[in-house]
Amino acid sequence: MNTKLEIPLRALAALIGGYALSNSAAILLAALVPGGRAEAVTWALLASFLVYTGAVLWVFSVRSPWRAWLGLLLPAGVCALLAWFLMQGARP
Repeated sequence: MNTKLEIPLRALAALIGGYALSNSAAILLAALVPGGRAEAVTWALLASFLVYTGAVLWVFSVRSPWRAWLGLLLPAGVCALLAWFLMQGARP
């Protein structure tokens, strides 16, 4: 791979993939945390900052940018799918 593209691809993975992962993880956590809706959303959003920070650090520690993209988008998709299934049975 061209070494000139590695850093921009990793930065894009950190920005876009990290956002997707932290957002989908926050939605999933908000659906899973017991208690009131406002408290669950608050805790999930606070946890999403930790997920995003970890994602950004992880992107720059893997071997290739393609592993970084796959390692962020695959769990983001799983979190989104699980959250969608959980929300299907939720009451308004």
